[in-house]
Amino acid sequence: MSHPRENNSHAQSHDGNPHNGAQIIPFPTGHVPATEAAEAFRPYAGSHALGRVSRVERGGAEVLTADGELLATYGGDVLAAAATDRSRFPAAGDWAAVRRWPDGRITLDAVLPRRTALVRDGVDRTSHGQVVAANIDLVVIVEHLDPEPDVGRIERLLVLAWGSGATPLVVLTKADLVPDAEGMRAEVARNVFGVDVLAVSVTEGDGMDELSRRLTPEMTMTLVGPSGAGKSTLVNTLAGAEVMPIGDVRERDGKGRHTTTHRELITLPGGGVVIDTPGVRAVGLVADDEAIAEVFQDIEELAAECRFRDCSHMSEPGCAVLEAIDDGELGEDRLLRWRKLGREAAYQARRADARLRQQERNLWKQREKALRQHYQHKGRRR
Repeated sequence: MSHPRENNSHAQSHDGNPHNGAQIIPFPTGHVPATEAAEAFRPYAGSHALGRVSRVERGGAEVLTADGELLATYGGDVLAAAATDRSRFPAAGDWAAVRRWPDGRITLDAVLPRRTALVRDGVDRTSHGQVVAANIDLVVIVEHLDPEPDVGRIERLLVLAWGSGATPLVVLTKADLVPDAEGMRAEVARNVFGVDVLAVSVTEGDGMDELSRRLTPEMTMTLVGPSGAGKSTLVNTLAGAEVMPIGDVRERDGKGRHTTTHRELITLPGGGVVIDTPGVRAVGLVADDEAIAEVFQDIEELAAECRFRDCSHMSEPGCAVLEAIDDGELGEDRLLRWRKLGREAAYQARRADARLRQQERNLWKQREKALRQHYQHKGRRR
């Protein structure tokens, strides 16, 4: 990356207004670090500024501070931590300690503890997850009604959302393009437990007031979903200005072209904060069994009624899950999706265990090498 510089292309004074009603966040409006993050910043208070990561760049990040938006390179401690665990790379929404040096350099020297984190499988397919957004309160899963919504994709994203520690919300867009938006919303809601489902139309304004009410001041929301679902359009509507580019829609399948290449924080007129994420192309799971159980509460409740505690729900007698399928109370497709997600989560756990075992072996090798070098050096001194 080029020499660090202060990047004020988006920064404004607290009453600045670069987007006619919406700003790229004028820190600290709408931002309140969690107690853990505030306490962790204390050792840095004398030499560093508290900031929040707004955009991740190659080799560095844009960070919002009380002095504006700064472009910082990663400090040595951050790089060392990320070298062993990629999930420790800074992500949009992270609170961080940033330092200005006398020679003009700006470094991001510490990522402060995260309250919540939305994590997906890394693109390098290692056991390390990729943090998509940090310190979020609400995960909005955006899915279009036209073309018909993909319930399986919604379930996968709900697993990610529950695993983040934040509250999920499903928003179905393009309600004005279908004849029975409420019926389609109700059908999706039947497969969603403990999560509200809204149908909205940006064009007609239907459902937008309800969505706006969900985002209160000092709350951070992130939107996830496929390209073409209308995430950027939703952000622009909530912000009251075009702060996100809108991609064209391909006629052959109704899918939008990928437009958001970097995660970006945007403040809303009411004080809430939105993290817009790249379109989801291949979602891999980084979740435990608890997150899957939240999404498939109906299957979990049925499984508790099976005759055998270790029932696999394949062919055992007295299986309440299979009986529910035979009675039409549970769809076979939903059971298959539950099994698939369970296998993926188990595979992730095995990869993580293998990585930890390898790290342990490497640590012992390093210790043995250091010990040999110590005695070799001691022998030469004699």
